[in-house]
Amino acid sequence: MNELALLFLLLPVAAFSGWVLGRRRSERTSGARVNELSTSYFRGLNYLLNEQQDKAIEVFLKLAEVNSDTVETHLALGNLFRRRGEVDRAIRVHQHLIARPNLSREEKTVALLELGEDYMRAGLLDRAETLFTDLVAMDALAPPALKHLISIYQHERDWPKAIEQARRLQEVGGESQGMLIAQFHCELAEGARLRHDMAEARAQLAEALAADATCVRAWMIRGQVEAGAGQYDAAIDAFERVAELDVDYMPEILAPLLDSYSRAGRMQRAETFLLAITERYHGVSPVLALARMYAATRGEAAAVGFLNDILRQRPSVRALMALIDVSLQNAHGEARDNLLALRELTRKLVEGKSMYRCTRCGFGAKAHHWQCPSCKSWGSVRPIHGVIGE
Repeated sequence: MNELALLFLLLPVAAFSGWVLGRRRSERTSGARVNELSTSYFRGLNYLLNEQQDKAIEVFLKLAEVNSDTVETHLALGNLFRRRGEVDRAIRVHQHLIARPNLSREEKTVALLELGEDYMRAGLLDRAETLFTDLVAMDALAPPALKHLISIYQHERDWPKAIEQARRLQEVGGESQGMLIAQFHCELAEGARLRHDMAEARAQLAEALAADATCVRAWMIRGQVEAGAGQYDAAIDAFERVAELDVDYMPEILAPLLDSYSRAGRMQRAETFLLAITERYHGVSPVLALARMYAATRGEAAAVGFLNDILRQRPSVRALMALIDVSLQNAHGEARDNLLALRELTRKLVEGKSMYRCTRCGFGAKAHHWQCPSCKSWGSVRPIHGVIGE
């Protein structure tokens, strides 16, 4: 939405405020005051129509004398300033409101919440945190204040505080925050795993699964922890649990799962699992894994035949590349040159393409993210299926 459109949305508020102010004061003041308000209002409208937004805003600010009738106008103006990136002006508007002695408690808490959002936009996270914490302590607008606090702690990667506020939000708002809390515990578990503190990692994973028993990330990290400890059967169970809960995460678990099958000496179980997965998952990753397995155990002809069958059922550039790779091993002369040219062409088709997309905001990425870098939602980034994708 552009600035002109936002200002037009503000017009009804300013118009109503001016009308109410004029009507109420007409009982106590002369008609000259009403005429002055009307003149100012239409002068502001004229500035607006001529795209002189700054002058229009100044006029509306003068019209919006702070009292119980025009608080909404000030809030709208402050919000407009923040949207335009003029955070300093938004802060001044909201601070001016908060300083007025005649505001109701409800109006003051709304203005405080808006001021906190101004501070967040300005990068003044310490001030925003203090303000939102005070609002929560006052039990005023606690759910939105808690949501902002959670956003701040996520930005600062202060996961214990994020967990604390998410639990409070769950209590205050009455809506489960289990999925969010589980993700925060997974962040702590992943950090502990990378530090080789497996006891702490296991403890955090237990907390994550207590908050959300279906958290695929927790099961995935558990698989990595078990594999790191040499407990390959337990790792296999954890990774297979991921596929059971959400088969879309197959591309993320396939490599460590196949490694665990191999180290545990359970390749027959691996083949059985992959065959079952290809029946209910139409991505190409398990197909390519099966093709490599067939090439190693049954020979290249079996792998080529399998890939040919799959390509007829599910056209896939990545499967075609795998078929070319297998065929190249026995190709010579002109046939080999043709296959190499075809492989280069297919490589260019997938090169630079997004393999994942956020289901909330549409953000595209080459690698998987647990939290969308764009809209900051958790668990919304999924593989892109199709001829070029997964």
